[in-house]
Amino acid sequence: MNEADALDLLRASIWTVLVATGPAVGAAMVIGIAIALFQALTQIQEATLTFVPKIVVVLVALALSGPLIGAQVFSFTEQVYGRVEKGY
Repeated sequence: MNEADALDLLRASIWTVLVATGPAVGAAMVIGIAIALFQALTQIQEATLTFVPKIVVVLVALALSGPLIGAQVFSFTEQVYGRVEKGY
């Protein structure tokens, strides 16, 4: 394995992590901003108000994007095993 192969594998692994975590992080960020805006407008400063909606939205986002995440991880795994099989 030379440097180009290692960098290609690193690039693929970073892309896989971004695709796998993107939907959950994006959903949590959007709902977090919406809840923060709601709290600022209503002046309700309850700390527990942010946790339950975020958990529900993240779980829904993961359930909906599960096939996409699984396909991306499967593709990356096949790529890594293919490189191990070929010896580079």
